[in-house]
Amino acid sequence: MLDIKYIKDNAELVKERLLTRQKDFSAEIDQLVDLYSERNALIAETEGKKAEQNKTSKMIPRLKKEGKDVTPIFEEMKKLSEGIKAAAERLNCVDAQIEEILLNLPNLPHNSVPVGKDDQDNVEIRRWGEPKRFDFEPRPHWEIGSALKILDPETAAKVTGARFHFYKGAGARLERAVVNYFLDCHWKKGYVEVFPPYMVNRDSMTGTGQLPKFEEDAFKVANNGFFLIPTAEVPVTNMHRNEILDGGTLPIKYCAYSACFRAEAGTAGRDTRGLIRQHQFNKVELVKFADPDTSYEELESLTLDAQAVLIGLGLPHRVVCLSTGDMGFSSAKTYDIEVYMPSYNRYVEISSCSNFEDFQSRRAAIRFKRTATDKTRFVHTLNGSGVAVGRTVAAILENYQNADGTVTIPEALRPYMGCDVIKEEML
Repeated sequence: MLDIKYIKDNAELVKERLLTRQKDFSAEIDQLVDLYSERNALIAETEGKKAEQNKTSKMIPRLKKEGKDVTPIFEEMKKLSEGIKAAAERLNCVDAQIEEILLNLPNLPHNSVPVGKDDQDNVEIRRWGEPKRFDFEPRPHWEIGSALKILDPETAAKVTGARFHFYKGAGARLERAVVNYFLDCHWKKGYVEVFPPYMVNRDSMTGTGQLPKFEEDAFKVANNGFFLIPTAEVPVTNMHRNEILDGGTLPIKYCAYSACFRAEAGTAGRDTRGLIRQHQFNKVELVKFADPDTSYEELESLTLDAQAVLIGLGLPHRVVCLSTGDMGFSSAKTYDIEVYMPSYNRYVEISSCSNFEDFQSRRAAIRFKRTATDKTRFVHTLNGSGVAVGRTVAAILENYQNADGTVTIPEALRPYMGCDVIKEEML
């Protein structure tokens, strides 16, 4: 959520910066400025009437003592009371309108974000590793998984529906090995491991920006109003909702494994096959609560931490800075990490690392104090995939496939797998 006072004082600048997201929010900004002015006028009017009401009420005992008729005074008091009530009702209406508009406005892009229309304007920052050149025709991971009998979307489609998977045998062990490897890497770097709930309430989804704008894309539990989480970012960020943190403890760093549930749109074809775009998938998430003065340094280190697990697996990848037209709703700046997928012959997103600045913390009321006497400030929240597990498994199957149909296990995963190769007979 943006700061209404900042919008009022910088309305034209806000319009310009939001316009870089390829949508014009000028009408909403103008309406907010008008509503905020009306709000301040209503508050002043209410305070003035209350002061007059208090002053008038103090006259009643004296006038009664002097034997004077106080009927006109009571009539005046009644009018003041009705005026206060009407102003309060209008103020509640104005506040609701302001909140509705603010909840649907995206975050302001940071000045360092490249201005662009879409993903074609993203800027590559760095690369690691070189794509492997095969002396045979490499297969896509869904064909590899089917041949090895470790991925079974057909049975999942029968049990649930499209875009779900059964992992079997070595496939299930590989998914679990990747999860454990990621968590071990991150807690060794100072992230506190948490295992969050897979369902959250409406306040939590609103706090991180999923609601109200993206409610149609969420999986809602009908009988109690809970939502299945789209990412562990939601429950972990909301751990500190409505709290004032000790500034001396910042940055606070968490890592969390969870299943994630999304009504992925996707287009028909390649992305709907295999593990790239699923309704349910596993992910290890990194979440930080940072001091605003150092949050962009924390974004750089968070991105490096997400990269480190891919480097440990020997998977070629690159880091790109998303343009203003490709960034997510809540983000002020985002780096995507893209892993090389031989079957696509290109890099595919496997992680997004974002600084939300105080956009989420305003919605969720997460503040901090540097000292006991300091004024409270909103923390900056950051999160990044550390990383998507299913896509990592897909990248391993494709990048480590062999001509004989087997898949070599990356060295870092062998202690978790207890083997160095996946073969069909391993079921």
